[in-house]
Amino acid sequence: MFNYLEPTYIKNFIQTALHEDVGDGDHTSLSTIPSTATGRARLLVKDTGILAGVELAKMIFAEVDPNLQVKTILQDGAFITKGEIVLTVAGSSQSILKAERLVLNCMQRMSGIATYTASMVKLLEGTNTKLLDTRKTTPNFRLCEKWACKIGGAVNHRYALFDMILIKDNHVDYAGGIYNAINQALDYLKSTGRDLQIEIEVRNLDELRQVLEIGKVDRIMLDNFSFENLREAVKMIDGKFMTEASGGINETTIREYAECGVDYISCGALTHHVNSLDLSLKAY
Repeated sequence: MFNYLEPTYIKNFIQTALHEDVGDGDHTSLSTIPSTATGRARLLVKDTGILAGVELAKMIFAEVDPNLQVKTILQDGAFITKGEIVLTVAGSSQSILKAERLVLNCMQRMSGIATYTASMVKLLEGTNTKLLDTRKTTPNFRLCEKWACKIGGAVNHRYALFDMILIKDNHVDYAGGIYNAINQALDYLKSTGRDLQIEIEVRNLDELRQVLEIGKVDRIMLDNFSFENLREAVKMIDGKFMTEASGGINETTIREYAECGVDYISCGALTHHVNSLDLSLKAY
């Protein structure tokens, strides 16, 4: 999978986000606070959950001003409660204020995702099933959302369209069927010299039988299967391919899906159906 946590990739995200927010200057701070003023601030917890975004926050502060001094007290993945202090930052007051909103926006959203993800992972305890995130992410914020899922205990699925071949229902229909879709994908990999895993989505047991006749894939996604059909599908696959259940899976159904014996469960709700945790950055 694409290494989205590579430092230069994260740096590019930070620079783009800062440009969006700061533009040609933080004119409020520039007009009200002397450029020589220094201060300090604490990042305070006002909620309960799983902390995420600490490492990113450190990189944001460093990008804004390498001279800012950040002291981390809590780390990514920590269980947090109201009143705790995550980190302190000291240095140029203008720099602290320039970084403040980007740090909070990222950490609040990431912590909400990590918290919900961790609760879903806990529901899988005692099974052999791993939780996957999806591409149902906020445009230009995928890096943070995938990172938060990882902190919460999920396994990252493909990062984007470019690091895996995932043949879904529309691809099958446009390609003229499962046989064409799989073989054309294989031809494409051969002709381009790319080394990408192939996953294919099936909508029913008949499509599954077609995939099993052809083979040549790495993983089979069983989409919107009933529990009965999912158990039958896992039996038919018999360990020959990795299996993934998907389709509207939530906290009330995830355990039963896992108990059907699939290797993975993918859940779009991890990134599109969460509440941010309340954090604040306060001068002291």
